[in-house]
Amino acid sequence: MDDTTMKEMQRQVDRYISQFKEGYFHPLSMLARMTEEVGELAREVNHRFGEKPKKATEPDRSMEMELGDLLFILICFANSLEIDLDESFRLVMEKYQTRDADRWTPVDPEDAT
Repeated sequence: MDDTTMKEMQRQVDRYISQFKEGYFHPLSMLARMTEEVGELAREVNHRFGEKPKKATEPDRSMEMELGDLLFILICFANSLEIDLDESFRLVMEKYQTRDADRWTPVDPEDAT
């Protein structure tokens, strides 16, 4: 199992993007790319779990690759705006743990085993 941290992922993506003169896309272009990737993920989910089977001529795409594409563009977006995704994650978890503390039914510890 690979224990790559989010900081390292951000550094790897930055090293990759930095080798090209074009660099990171403009934020609006990245949002469009992210939307495209979400659409590709939605298509795969629909094929796998929904009512729309794939055509015989359509190539197999894995959920892992679609999520990976989405993660890559998300990291590009964050890097271009100099956003630390570790800090973003910390802040959003704090928000959910506070806001939703009493929203859902907790698992009974006896049921968890």
